[in-house]
Parts: sequence; structure tokens; C-alpha cells
Amino acid sequence: MVMPDEMMDAVIRKYSLQNAVFYKGKANPRSVTGKILGECPEYRQRSKELTEAAERIVAEVNAMSPEAQAKELDNIDPNMLVREKKEKIHGLPDLENVEGKVVMRIAPGPSGPLHIGHTRVAILNDEYVKRYGGKLICRFEDTNPDKIEPDAYDMIKEDLEWLGVNIDEYAVQSERFQYYYDITRKLIEMGHGYMCTCDGDEWRKMKEEMRPCPCRDLPVKENLERFERFLAGGYGDGEAVAVIKTAIDHPNPAIRDFVALRLVRHPHPKTGTKYVAYPMMNLSVTIDDHLMGMTHVIRGKDHLNNTLRQEYIYDYLGWKKPVFHHYGLVNIPDTVLKTSLIKQSIRDGEYTGWDDVRTGTVRALRRRGIRPEAIRRYWVENGIKPIDIQFSWDNLFAMNRDLIDDKADRYFFVADPVRYDIEGGDDLKGRAPLHPDHPERGWREYHVGGYKTVYLSEADSLMFSQAGKVRLKDLCNISYGTPAVYDGNDVSILKEGVRAIQWVCGESVRAEVLMPDGTSVKGLVEKAILDGKGDMVQFERFGFVRVERRSPEGVICIFAHR
Repeated sequence: MVMPDEMMDAVIRKYSLQNAVFYKGKANPRSVTGKILGECPEYRQRSKELTEAAERIVAEVNAMSPEAQAKELDNIDPNMLVREKKEKIHGLPDLENVEGKVVMRIAPGPSGPLHIGHTRVAILNDEYVKRYGGKLICRFEDTNPDKIEPDAYDMIKEDLEWLGVNIDEYAVQSERFQYYYDITRKLIEMGHGYMCTCDGDEWRKMKEEMRPCPCRDLPVKENLERFERFLAGGYGDGEAVAVIKTAIDHPNPAIRDFVALRLVRHPHPKTGTKYVAYPMMNLSVTIDDHLMGMTHVIRGKDHLNNTLRQEYIYDYLGWKKPVFHHYGLVNIPDTVLKTSLIKQSIRDGEYTGWDDVRTGTVRALRRRGIRPEAIRRYWVENGIKPIDIQFSWDNLFAMNRDLIDDKADRYFFVADPVRYDIEGGDDLKGRAPLHPDHPERGWREYHVGGYKTVYLSEADSLMFSQAGKVRLKDLCNISYGTPAVYDGNDVSILKEGVRAIQWVCGESVRAEVLMPDGTSVKGLVEKAILDGKGDMVQFERFGFVRVERRSPEGVICIFAHR
């Protein structure tokens, strides 16, 4: 017959083993006690006795190797080896007024590759098209020729492909100028547009005062003559613009008459000097959205005034309007996003390229080992609410950690290494799993022979000199001195406050880790990393890194996050 104390010990041991297996071989007595009290309330009246027994049994379990812990738990209850995950379900709300399949678009300007801010609209549109079926169009809005990076067209396509955004059709606005001209001409013929030759500042002042400019009510014939002269380049810079009429007394000054076409003499990378009359965004976007059959447009609420302007064109021409949805703005701190600044820094030799880790480009995030699934999850969970949000890098990194942690093998990395020779003890050997949760992947074998030389990080070396004793993780204990002195292999010294630290032996390789601020950390890493298969690894107590290059001379890594 099992006595009550023996029964309690059996329950504690079972949950201690489970806690240790789930948390890298080290169970926490408080967590074990809490788990037991939650699932076995009959022990509440014996909580003091339970706590004391948990301290004792957890110490026994923690002294075991991870494989021994997993084996014993498997013998007790194999089901307890499986961690239950309670996943919170996130999803985007349904779109309004969906009638069958949808047609949606993203509209990047090719001034450079995509950055983290651009991924929001790309992923949200992609999610909805995948939900409802239909078509997702990528339309390059390249009507500012002086801001175009010629390579950006291809770079953006590559970024979207890496993000998993499925584009059904690509369009380029610089190839569609005739559409903009034809419809502007039609609007002028209908009396809804005019050619203005007033001074720009004076025109804006009259609008603010709700007064029409002298050009607004010129005869249609004269406006058409001006328009044709305008298209042919018959005006000098700033001498004329095409304008769409709205309500000149509209309560919102931003909605009153808006410019549709202006003169641009700067050569276009695709069309050269073929055109001088360039569309403004509100004209080209409205025309393209209609001709391409957009059913829904989702964009930031900074476009609310643009939507009101564009609706005038829809109404004048009797076009069906898409459903507009405006989400809140996002502030992305602590990163460089502006393409003009990045481009100049590349030209100046400060940045190595568009994937420089100091930037927030998609290419930089990819280089750091951020997975596209993490970026997608981040934006889906934030949704399309109209409230403004602050972007959280910590949240994105946590989502990325969920994806890479299970696959990333572990290695010791020693920054700014300091050499220690060890005196005493036999031939020192040890080992640790490549991954604490997956012993089946294999082990890192440690053999500190010969002069028994190890290297500690500069920070750990300083701590060692002050503390007088440390444990070399998975190897042995040493006391401070020159040389250091072997001090046994009793792991219970950790309960006395002795620190366990990373180390590498003489058979290590050089490593350099490029950090997000552009600095680098140099040191030594276990030689076993050269045989690793995946690009993402974890340098224990340092962080997750992406291995960019392996060679016998060493490794180059990019820091991802902790």
C-alpha cells in the first residue's frame, strides 16, 4: 500500500521532471508547487510540507542529466513529455460589402526596396485576397521621376515574394499616362476641370479664402486649348497646372479644388523625356483603381482627405466606388526607414547596401533572420483598427523567437576572450545537447586535454576574479588563480550562488557578430558550429544569430535578437 508521504513524493517527482524537461533541465520548485496545488487541491492543507518536499525533490531532479530526466518521465507518463500550447486565435475582421471575389492592390513607390512599414499594407491586402479569392495587384506609383531608384522595381518584387505576398498582376503608372490624359480631358470637357496659370501661392490663398481663381470659369474651349498646349510642353516650369473642381466653399480647405497634373522636366528612368505632364496621386490613383476594378481599398487614415478628393472624380464620371477602409497610423521607433537617407548613406560608404542591419528594410530584417511568418503574424494581430499604434520591436522579436527557437541549435560564444589554463583534475570531458528539447539531434562533445586551456569572455573573467569560483557550464568547477584550479564537478555549488558561465576550449573558431547598431562583437565559438546545418543558431546567454558565413577560419554572424 502506498503511504500518503510516498504518494506526495511521487506526484512532486512527476511534475518536477516535467518542469525540468520543459525548461532546459532545471525545474523551479515554486512552479512545481503551483502546478500541483492547481491540479491537486487536496494538498492545499499540507502546503508547507509540500513546499519542503518540492525543494528536496527538485534538487534531486536538477542534478540529473536532461536525457535521464526525459527517460524517467517517459516511463512515468509519456503524455507529460508533450507541452500543451494554448494558442490565442487572431484574425482580421470581415471586409464590408463583399460580393464574391475581391480585387485589391498595393501601391509602392519605387524609391527603394520595401521597409517594415510597407509590409503592413502588403500583408493585410494579401490576407484578404486569400480569404475571399480574387486578384491582388501591385501597382508601381512612379510619377515622381527624381525619386525613383531604377533597381527598386525588381527589389520590391523580390521582397514581396519573400514575404509570401501573392501578386497576380503588376502595373506601372509611368506606362499609363495616356489614360490620365484622356480622362482629364474628359473632365475638362464636362466642366469639372480647368487649366490654371495663376501664381501657385496666389491660387492657394484664394482657395483658403473660398474664392475661385480667374481661370476656374474660363470657357471649356479655352481650357482645352490650354490643356493641349500643356501636354505638348508649351508652358514653362510652374506656369500651369490642371485642376479638378470640387466645392470651392468646402468646410475643409484641403478638399477645395486640387491639382491633377503638373509639369515635370526631370527625365524618367523608364520613359526619359517622353512626357512632361505628370499626374498627381489623387488623379492617377482614382483612374487606376477604377480601370483595374478595385472592390476594396485599405490604407492609412492619413489618406482620409485623399479619399474625399477622389470621390469627386468617381461622382463626376458615374463610376462605382470601391469600399474604402482607413486604418490607424503606426509609429516605428528606433530604425532608419527613409529611402533617401539610406540611399545617400550607401553612396557615402556609411551603409554597406540596402540590407545594412542599421536600417528597417525588409532586406535587413531578412539578413538578421527575421522570418516572414513573424512579420505577417504581427500585422494580422494588430488588425485594421482606426486607432494609431506604436510598433513594438520586442513583440515582433518574440513572435520570431516562437518560430526559430525550436530549430536553433545552441553553442557557447565567448566575446573578447580571456585565456585561462586549468591546473589539477583528470582529463576533462563534458557534453551538452545541440538543443535542450531535442537530444535526438546530437551532442556537443567537450574534451579539454593537453594544457587544459579554456577561454572566458572578458566580462565573465572580471566576474570570476571577483567571485573566486565559477562553474564552466557542462564541464567542471574552477577556482580563480594563475593558473585556475580544478575544483571538482559538483553542480550543487550553483545553489550556493556560484555562477555557471559559457566557455570555449582551444579547439574553437573565431566569430564575429554584426550588431543592429553597426558595431560588431568579436570572440570565439565552439568549433561544432562549422558542422551545423541551419542558418539560425543561439549563442547561449548572448542571443539568436544568423550564420551568414562558415569557413575553417571562422564564422560571420548577424545578430537577430535575444
